[in-house]
Amino acid sequence: MAVADLEAPASPDEFDVDPPFDPAGSILPADRFLDRELSWIAFNARVLELAQDDALPLLERVRFAAIFASNLDEFFMVRIAGLKRRIAAGVAVPSASGLNPRDVLSRSLAASQELMVRHAETYHRELVPALADHGIELLHWDSLRPDEQEQVSAIYRDRVFPILTPLAVDPAHPFPYISGLSLNLALVMRNPETGKDHFARVKVPPIINRWMAASPGRYVPLEEVISAHLDLLFPGMELIAHHAFRVTRNEDLEVEEDDAENLLKALEKELLRRKFGPPVRLEVEESIDPGVLDLLVSELGIKVDEVVRLRGPLDLRSLNEIADLDRPELRYDPFVPGTHQHLAEVETSKPADLFSALRKRDVLVHHPYDSFATSVQRFIEQAAADPQVLAIKQTLYRTSGDSPIIDSLVDAARAGKQVLVLVEIKARFDEQANIRWARKLERAGCHVVYGLVGLKTHCKLALVVRDEPDGLRRYAHIGTGNYNPKTARLYEDFGLLTADPDIAHDLTDLFNNLSGFAQDFSYRRLMVAPAGLRDGIVERIDTEIAHHEAGRPAGIRIKVNSLVDEAVIDKLYEASRAGVEVDLVIRGICTLRPGVPGLSDNIRVHSILGRFLEHSRVYWFAGGGEPEAWMGSADLMHRNLDRRVEVLVRVPSAAHTEQLGELLRRSADPETTSWHLGPDGQWKRHVGSSDLQSVLIDRARARRSR
Repeated sequence: MAVADLEAPASPDEFDVDPPFDPAGSILPADRFLDRELSWIAFNARVLELAQDDALPLLERVRFAAIFASNLDEFFMVRIAGLKRRIAAGVAVPSASGLNPRDVLSRSLAASQELMVRHAETYHRELVPALADHGIELLHWDSLRPDEQEQVSAIYRDRVFPILTPLAVDPAHPFPYISGLSLNLALVMRNPETGKDHFARVKVPPIINRWMAASPGRYVPLEEVISAHLDLLFPGMELIAHHAFRVTRNEDLEVEEDDAENLLKALEKELLRRKFGPPVRLEVEESIDPGVLDLLVSELGIKVDEVVRLRGPLDLRSLNEIADLDRPELRYDPFVPGTHQHLAEVETSKPADLFSALRKRDVLVHHPYDSFATSVQRFIEQAAADPQVLAIKQTLYRTSGDSPIIDSLVDAARAGKQVLVLVEIKARFDEQANIRWARKLERAGCHVVYGLVGLKTHCKLALVVRDEPDGLRRYAHIGTGNYNPKTARLYEDFGLLTADPDIAHDLTDLFNNLSGFAQDFSYRRLMVAPAGLRDGIVERIDTEIAHHEAGRPAGIRIKVNSLVDEAVIDKLYEASRAGVEVDLVIRGICTLRPGVPGLSDNIRVHSILGRFLEHSRVYWFAGGGEPEAWMGSADLMHRNLDRRVEVLVRVPSAAHTEQLGELLRRSADPETTSWHLGPDGQWKRHVGSSDLQSVLIDRARARRSR
């Protein structure tokens, strides 16, 4: 599992801000929307529940504890920072939930601090003892044996001490800048000659593993090792106190595209300023000296309600190091994705010929149960190597550092093919990496563009043009996830590989819109944001209402990461009031209230978390007996529908439509383990007889064994 899509940009044009909402004159209740920030916090609470679930393998629980910490860091860097900025700028308005921004901020801080305390207690009361029972001990310095202390001290003097930089604070040394998310030691020392106390700061180096091995299976935090050897850093001084602390800063970006002659250069410049954002959270050990805390609060300009006292160690993202230990018996059973059956009909040592396969039928791949490497990645690699391929056009939102897809596009351009790549360099926290890939692609001769001004290009598209005996044929991939081979093994996503002429024609028009000045926004099998995706979803909900009123089969099943958009929610309420059954599978944020009498009696909301990050976006409609399914990149949020280029494709195959509908039905089945959302906004875990991801893994293994 990984971080939720916490891409909440900074500028008013980008920030996913709830618009002012006036329910006056509406027959619907004014309190029908939950608050999106509090809903996100509830999502991270579900992640914490997984860390507390002793039915899961132990190191997987440790991993979820690390994910919880990482998620919360991003929430503060983006959402809390955004709330503070809007309040300070005087542009804050009440959200659709009816809460004013100051109330949202206050409740978010209180709820997140409560979760941080629970997180720390989970570490100490549950994870540390359980790890010790399995021979993995997370210890304090004083708990080490003398021989272990001697060994760790030798490593410290050799590898840690030379890179430490102690920074004193006095009239000649101003309070040092504390970088965001860095772990630090605040020190109070006394000069024995003058009797005067001094303050200093030591940054715990992030380039060294946080957990130092004292002996096999016994680990001690790096900051405690540093604290035990402070006499080497400050010889002759008397140590009075030392405390760990950590600052979270606003690390959002603000780039005015209309004023930037070159977006790439403007973003590179802004990235240099990111590390100097204002602080939004100060984490300290609960035993911190009041005088030291007062100094930190004063020098950092932090508010009292933004200080979190925790039982150390701080920054439990480092638990990923423990989760990575070579203890396979404490992890999920290994699962290796297999090649989709329609791409491996004959056992052979050669890679599948995807173009030949797609001329026979569409292929719907479901990652990570179907291999990304032998499907989507193979599609791009074959296109790059095939001399009959004339052009490749692709969007890139996030990819891995050693992406074979980037290398294939470079090879294709060097071979003389026309290669167009839309690189979204504003992808949250991947900006620096995407700038590097953009430069690399440009140097290879690819046509690199950055989409449309004011819009993030979030859609996942690839189009290949091939010269064949009967003329040019176009092949396409439309996905719900990024072209990232690493996350494709961890994220649940769908991808449609097809040679359908209507879809290929639509993608040709869409790429022309994105790279040039074409203005054709009519599509045969696509819904595209911001031009018409919201309207398309609303229209289909209206159609289901009409089917139900006419006595025809009707029903709506939607699976997305987040549901926030008020227009869509109100239309779902209308469908429920008309009697249409609605099942929603929402991994993260949901501001719809299900099960409210007279409003949403027929709406059920479930959330599935687990081994894989549920990331796909699928929309299924009963269609009066002729179901249709749509899949793609779009969540139901303002930013997705109004400020991003998003694409949903109507799945051409009736069999694939049935497959997607069945998956959504099973996801919302009462026998499937999930969390259920109540009308009061509270999520409750329901342990059923079936774990969806385990069932799909078993099915994938069974297919390979046939």
